[in-house]
Amino acid sequence: MIDTLHYGLGALSGVLVGFTLGLVGGGGSILAVPLMVYVVGVASPHIAIGTSALAVAVNAATGLISHARSGTVKWRCGGMYAAAGIFGALAGSTVGKAFDGDRLLFLFALVMVVVGAAMLRGRNNRGVEAAVCNRTNAPKVFGFGLGTGAFSGFFGIGGGFLIVPGLVAATGMPIINAVGTSLIAVTAFGLTTAANYAWSGLIDWPLAGVFIAGGIIGGLGGTVLAKRLADGGKLTTIFAGLIFVVAAYMIGKSAGAIGLIGSP
Repeated sequence: MIDTLHYGLGALSGVLVGFTLGLVGGGGSILAVPLMVYVVGVASPHIAIGTSALAVAVNAATGLISHARSGTVKWRCGGMYAAAGIFGALAGSTVGKAFDGDRLLFLFALVMVVVGAAMLRGRNNRGVEAAVCNRTNAPKVFGFGLGTGAFSGFFGIGGGFLIVPGLVAATGMPIINAVGTSLIAVTAFGLTTAANYAWSGLIDWPLAGVFIAGGIIGGLGGTVLAKRLADGGKLTTIFAGLIFVVAAYMIGKSAGAIGLIGSP
């Protein structure tokens, strides 16, 4: 049972998630699940995952509008990526529901470390502003989209922390464009995952509501700051640093729960 205090914590967590989604596209996604579990106090990892997926999807849609107004969204690339990823998200979320919740969080954290390291290695790559999605790179875009969607559904996140580097790798676009464009797929993946979890009754709807309300407020500020940090690799460094911090915290928490280290 979640009381008024925890709903308040849910709203504040939503502000942080929305801000980070607007700033780096994927940070909000990786923050949502641990905030639900460790701050708000949702007992079931699966309910935390389902509720987070819905909240992140709606907040991503709000951030997408802000990025679109700034001209940082490549719609064709985002549409192609999302179309392929929806199929992966449906399959991944079906498998994820049957997987042990604590082991799911631990594996999630390990994937985050790998992606963070990859982003840091390429932080000085400015990208190609004129990058487009066409027949030449379509197989690559669809392939990354399918794989990212599967990870997104399995771990119950919007997937932005995988979509941003995936878009950069598939098209060579600058990270600011990848952040804005990723929100198309984050929205699509999150809604697909949330629908699957909702079918099994694994969403706390009131909590999702306050989380979304906070996220809308935070998202506006995050988008403005993203534009200011887009040059010189600062945005990429922040993206990777956020991943490492959250991953370390989650590894410490979940490793004890699954018996890899002594429980605190």
